[in-house]
Amino acid sequence: VRVPVGTQVLDSELNLIADIAKPGQEAVVAIGGRGGFGNAHFKSAKRQVPRVAERGEPGDEKELVLELKLLADVGLVGMPNAGKSTFLASVTRAKPKIADYPFTTLIPNLGIATVDGHGIVIADIPGLIEGASDGRGLGIQFLKHIERSKIILHFVDFWSDDAADSYLKIRKELEKYSKLLANKEEIIAFTKIDGVDAKEV
Repeated sequence: VRVPVGTQVLDSELNLIADIAKPGQEAVVAIGGRGGFGNAHFKSAKRQVPRVAERGEPGDEKELVLELKLLADVGLVGMPNAGKSTFLASVTRAKPKIADYPFTTLIPNLGIATVDGHGIVIADIPGLIEGASDGRGLGIQFLKHIERSKIILHFVDFWSDDAADSYLKIRKELEKYSKLLANKEEIIAFTKIDGVDAKEV
C-alpha cells in the first residue's frame, strides 16, 4: 500500500510500527502466509490443463492506524489570535483565513517562504489553549504536526493580559504532549507591537 510521506503506522493500541519519513521508504507491517501451489505446478504430459490448486496458508491479520503528520521546517504555535496566520500570509503565498477573533484557523495551513534562495515550509496550526495536550480545544488534533517541524516559532501577543503567562501555558502544553516537542529549538516572537517603543517591548 502506498502512503504519503509523513505517515506513521500504529497498531491498535497506538504503538508505533513504522514511520514513513522519506520518499520511497518501505516498511513491513504484516507478513503474508505461504502461498499454495497454483494449477501450473500440477501440469504434466497427461494433464495439460489441470484444474487443481492448493490453498495458501493464512497471513497476519492486524488492525492498523495510519496517521499523517505534516512535514514542515517551521511550526507556528501560540494562543488563539496571536498573529500566526497573518505572519504566514505575509511571508508566503498561503491564504489562510484572517480575522480579529480567536480560533479563526480551524485546520493546519502550509506555506513556502524563500530564504536566501531556498524554500522553507511553514506550518500554521490552530491556536492552542491551556489543556490542549489533554484534548481541550482543537490542540490535540494538531500538536502532532509540530513534532515534525525542525524549529518552533512561538508567537506571543504583546497586548495579552499577561504575555509571560501566555507563553508559559503553551510551553507547558508542548512539554506535556511529548519530550520531542519539549526539547525542540524555539524562537519567541512578540506580535502586535506596532507603535510600541523598544523600551516598552
